[in-house]
Amino acid sequence: MKSEPDDVSFDDVLAAPGQITSWYGVRNYQARNFIRDGMKVGDGVLFYHSSCAVPGVAGLAEIVSAPYPDATQFDPKSPYYDPKATPEQPRWIGIDVKAVHQGRYVDLKELRSHPELEHMRLLAKGSRLSVMPVEPAEWRFIVKLIG
Repeated sequence: MKSEPDDVSFDDVLAAPGQITSWYGVRNYQARNFIRDGMKVGDGVLFYHSSCAVPGVAGLAEIVSAPYPDATQFDPKSPYYDPKATPEQPRWIGIDVKAVHQGRYVDLKELRSHPELEHMRLLAKGSRLSVMPVEPAEWRFIVKLIG
């Protein structure tokens, strides 16, 4: 899961009550579907900082809620407001994540240097989704890198 650290950083999650935050603002249907259809309580998350000077995996998190309607879609003052969404027919999904382990920051350059990760979706040319699956072998490899 990618987050811009100026919006929500891994340090912000560590400082949050219970080290839990809502994952909000996803406005891509494929990323939404990954949350809605593919994530369940207990799943691990690579918390990735994007759109920053040094993008990379900032820590490990865990899914701690079922998917639910993202409240920001209903708030006209939010940059994530969607006038086509209604409480009866929400379009966008949020989910809660909990910080689990900070470890070592693993930047994008280092991720790209490992042949074990050459097929990782995150590293594919043009990959811009904020939420995407990670293969089990990729997960295990990156967890070892983080320490």
